[in-house]
Amino acid sequence: MADQQALDEVVRFTSDLIRIDTTNRGGGDCQERPAAEYAAEQLAGAGLQPMMLERTKGRTNVVARIEGTDPSADALLVHGHLDVVPAEAADWSVHPFSGEIRDGVVWGRGAVDMKNMDAMILAVVRGWARQGVRPRRDLVIAFTADEEASAVDGSGFLADEHPELFEGCTEGVSESGAFTFHDGAGRQIYPIAAGERGTGWLKLTARGRAGHGSKVNKENAVTRLAAAVTRIGEHEWPLRLTPTVRAALAELAALYGIETDLTDVDRLLEKLGPAAKLVEATVRNSANPTMLEAGYKLNVIPGEAVAYVDGRYLPGGEDEFRATLDLLTGPDVDWEFSHREVALQAPVDSPTYARMRAAVEEFAPEGHVVPYCMSGGTDAKQFSRLGITGYGFAPLKLPEGFDYQALFHGVDERVPVEALHFGVRVLDRFLRTA
Repeated sequence: MADQQALDEVVRFTSDLIRIDTTNRGGGDCQERPAAEYAAEQLAGAGLQPMMLERTKGRTNVVARIEGTDPSADALLVHGHLDVVPAEAADWSVHPFSGEIRDGVVWGRGAVDMKNMDAMILAVVRGWARQGVRPRRDLVIAFTADEEASAVDGSGFLADEHPELFEGCTEGVSESGAFTFHDGAGRQIYPIAAGERGTGWLKLTARGRAGHGSKVNKENAVTRLAAAVTRIGEHEWPLRLTPTVRAALAELAALYGIETDLTDVDRLLEKLGPAAKLVEATVRNSANPTMLEAGYKLNVIPGEAVAYVDGRYLPGGEDEFRATLDLLTGPDVDWEFSHREVALQAPVDSPTYARMRAAVEEFAPEGHVVPYCMSGGTDAKQFSRLGITGYGFAPLKLPEGFDYQALFHGVDERVPVEALHFGVRVLDRFLRTA
């Protein structure tokens, strides 16, 4: 059982890590090293021997291993990223890198994504050192750089260049799961992630004939690009149900006493009400145009125009995604992946999933645990190259009205102290016996 010091430390660690500005603006513009040094210091204080590894100077990762009591058991990877997305201080109620603790809430960028989980891991490990606890299976603890961009300096680097550090790992746990979802009707749902859509960030390039803006031009690159972007933005992707999403729909339908009619999933989602938010983004592939670049002067028709699209595809859906983009872009626009990562699927009938469920239910007996698929992605994608099956399990007990998912990359990101205490207790319970 997590002791009082662990509960105190998780709050302090969360606040301290938030105050270390690890903003990842993309293109290599980030320095995770100060946060990595902080994490390594806490791990060393627990008697571990953390390794600090860099592909690029200042883009630091930390890895440590805890020996388990059962040498025949497979190892478990427990990982969290150290970088955060940008935050505009003028938009916030408190400074985003203050780590301020006010009215029982820790404020700042990274409070939910995901310095809270980093702090929970550190607090649990240090608590074990004080109590003389060893987990059943080996645990590999990893704090990574660059998750909020390409992960090339983080989990991608670790998986490609240091696979030996993860020897024996068959499963992993990280962010975005086991948080309280309030359905507005008194039910508390705890979704555990058992899958992720794949990442297909696209660059579209339209080429045409450059010319004077006052002349007729049937080969206008901007027009060609705009037409393709409109087709992509308006495309209605067909329904595709993965095993994880099917399991999620079945458990949610049972919770609400609704027949699981998978012949009309859109109607089923309507019947689920607010709980449909846990599923609706993962029943189809998606592609959302996000950026446009063209021209250098108002009266000059450019010979090239570029757009960027955030594409996501379900497990087993990449071929369909590619073929659809070929059709939607048409003959006058080329497309390529600017960043691509695989979709993931994890079993919901595994012993590890059952232990995660049991740990949540012990400390939230009023809750209902269900599986779900993440609409986005995590470092689990890169670690899957090593044969590691990934789950999302960063437990938080949240009060009603606390819109956890809206705070990811949002303004006034924050986490309640009591949520952190719950997370430490649940994570401690799970990792001891996982």
